[in-house]
Amino acid sequence: MLRRLYDWTISLAETKYALWALAAVAFVESSVFPIPPDLLMIPMILAAPRRAWLIAGIATVSSVLGGVLGYVIGAFFYDSLGQPILEALGKADRMAEFNQRFNDFGFWPVLIAGITPFPYKVITIMSGWTGLPFMTFVIASIIARGARFFIVAALLWKFGDPIRDFIERRLGLVFVAFVLLLIGGFAVVRFL
Repeated sequence: MLRRLYDWTISLAETKYALWALAAVAFVESSVFPIPPDLLMIPMILAAPRRAWLIAGIATVSSVLGGVLGYVIGAFFYDSLGQPILEALGKADRMAEFNQRFNDFGFWPVLIAGITPFPYKVITIMSGWTGLPFMTFVIASIIARGARFFIVAALLWKFGDPIRDFIERRLGLVFVAFVLLLIGGFAVVRFL
């Protein structure tokens, strides 16, 4: 099944809808969707290395716009959803302290989450929720998501065939490593 999904994704990368699909996945991943756009972006670049920079650019812009949606969710829906949950858990009084600590770090949490496998959507929502200045959030998001997607694009553009061979020969291992990173990111969030 994993092989068929990979082959389907590679074939999607060659269709006229590939960039639209990437834009949609990158947008929703930044605020609500658990699957990162890399799963679509990597095969797209492997299938069409000459378009690596366009693909990375679309992933970056869409991801940052989706991050803005996450920021809005955190900024405007925390009171109606998050606050009652925290009060029920007896944690509401610690939120002011957490908000201050989060915002003291400025753009660093956004930058780190935007580059690493840490779930970026968690930081986008937390940024709005804690009142991180919007422009700080946007600038950090552009830098982080741009760095992540353009570094991936550059590596795939430069070393595409060996990376593609590695992925195809060890697809199961690559998938397991990705899932472990994703679970690890959620575990880190749980204990913060």
